[in-house]
Amino acid sequence: MSKIAFCLAGLSAVACLHQAQAAEWTMDTAAGNRLEFIATFEQAPATGVFKDFAVRLDFDPEKPAGGHLDVSIRVASADMASVDINKAIATRDWFDFARYQQAEFHTDDIRRLSGDASAGRYLARGVLTLKGVRQPVEVPFAWMAVGAGAMLEGEFVLQRAAFGIGTGEWAATDTVGADVKVKFRVKLNKPL
Repeated sequence: MSKIAFCLAGLSAVACLHQAQAAEWTMDTAAGNRLEFIATFEQAPATGVFKDFAVRLDFDPEKPAGGHLDVSIRVASADMASVDINKAIATRDWFDFARYQQAEFHTDDIRRLSGDASAGRYLARGVLTLKGVRQPVEVPFAWMAVGAGAMLEGEFVLQRAAFGIGTGEWAATDTVGADVKVKFRVKLNKPL
């Protein structure tokens, strides 16, 4: 009986140690974070940003397996630096702000990319929900310690048609390209 109790106590200690190392990081809202999307219009970059988004990351950079990443985006905060373009992307053919106010990315599959372990490169495999469509997405990112916090930075490419972005007269890819690059830079705070 005492061996079983000793084993259970050991397992509990290991579980507590893992929980102590992993931390729930939250976005530093005062840090000038950026979530950018870059489409192409007539083969020229057309850049926009989402001004309102939140990131929560439960993560231990030494043991990324078992981490969780949650990103929520207020879609109507999209800004392409043009009143006319902003009106257009609000419509049903594009983001359809009236029907789909929120986009979300969730994952509990975070792994270190192969190579130098000190490079801080990881891959989050999860699901992006955008305009009511759920698609698997792989998001590579770099993790860098910055003072008492950390910086999360990366980029990946989406196919806009997979999410119903740019339908109707905009469905063809000769004027607006099929690929949309997503870039992000987020400062995170570690809880005290």
